Amino acid sequence: MKLLIVTVVDELQAQARKLFKESRIDRFSESDIDGFKEAPAFLMNSSWFPSEVGGTESAMFFSFTEEEKIDVFFKLVAAFNESLETDNPMKAIVVPIERYI
Repeated sequence: MKLLIVTVVDELQAQARKLFKESRIDRFSESDIDGFKEAPAFLMNSSWFPSEVGGTESAMFFSFTEEEKIDVFFKLVAAFNESLETDNPMKAIVVPIERYI
């Protein structure tokens, strides 16, 4: 049993759900989050509202699932990210679970 954590910008939520389904991970949770990326100072000064700080509307998915399904999911995400024309790819990590009930 492993913990899979996935983050995506809002525009990619539907695609993330599709990849969960394709990898046969049928139990997962989803939560809305704000994503932040530190911008260089010169970019902050050139924006219309430089004092305004805000995040990118994003989503986080997580699932406790088997390693074999995660392997399939990672292959699908890698292929998906290669076709993206954005600097906000789908990101995924795996955390081992020592014990669970």
